[in-house]
Amino acid sequence: MSKADTGKERRILSIYTELVNGKVINKAEMAEKYGVDARSIQRDLADIRSFIEESTIETGVENDLVYDAKQKGFRLEQTNKMKFTNDEVLAICKILLDSRAFRKDDMNIILDKLLDCCVPKKNQKMVNDLIGNEKYHYVPPRHNKHIINNMWEIGQAIKNCMVMEITYKRLKEKKTVKRRIQPLGILFSEYYFYLTAFIDEDETRLDFDVINDSYPTIYRIDRITNLKVLDERFHLPYSSRFEEGEFRKRIQFMFGGRLKRVRFKYCGLDIDAVLDRLPTATVLSEKNGEYEVQAEVFGDGIEMWLRSQGDAIEMIN
Repeated sequence: MSKADTGKERRILSIYTELVNGKVINKAEMAEKYGVDARSIQRDLADIRSFIEESTIETGVENDLVYDAKQKGFRLEQTNKMKFTNDEVLAICKILLDSRAFRKDDMNIILDKLLDCCVPKKNQKMVNDLIGNEKYHYVPPRHNKHIINNMWEIGQAIKNCMVMEITYKRLKEKKTVKRRIQPLGILFSEYYFYLTAFIDEDETRLDFDVINDSYPTIYRIDRITNLKVLDERFHLPYSSRFEEGEFRKRIQFMFGGRLKRVRFKYCGLDIDAVLDRLPTATVLSEKNGEYEVQAEVFGDGIEMWLRSQGDAIEMIN
């Protein structure tokens, strides 16, 4: 390495150190200090800016080199806003692809925007190569519908407590029904997005398995064929507010119903897989690799999962 190159590196490191320490860098003053012309200092600042941008991707901490007109110099603006790192973006892309939640064209648009916004150009090809095979063989959900716009409209209605009118294709009896609902939350499970809502139509409740059910009804969003947000608000007392996180812990396979407790014995290979599947589950006892487990769940959807475990699970009445 030449003396000129060594001098440039030390100069850049010195300028960067001053920036980190909060000093304002004036090009003319720096040029005089180091015995170079102003264009050299401008190139130094460009190298520092490039380094800052690359380190933002690696560390997730966003800083910026900005010109301060009042002080007539450059300073380091330490915003400390967190951005995704390369490995985080790759993990998110993998999760999105495995979710199979969107049409293929919608999924590709989301992935491309994610890479463009969060990954530097030089690393985008690497991430694309790592997910390329999954993108090519991606299988969308069979409904193959655009649902993103509907989800945003529903989200606004939830936020503003607006009554909605929907047309819905039921799985049960294979018929289309109209409902006036009070939307409460959006959930995702097993490839599909769901809307939870209260119904306040007495005639409709007569068709429910549980009349006067105090728990929300669940609608698969792709089965909503038409929706309209009405100019009508609803009010829920704070004590009765819907908590998506708590509801999500207790519902399996998106089958609604009453809140209940289930107890069973588990003798399979991985108790952690059971506890991850049922977030409310607790181990009551363990003996010789056999666990007694209790969980709080909504509805009968849990029965599907329990049966799928075969001899590894034995129900306790």
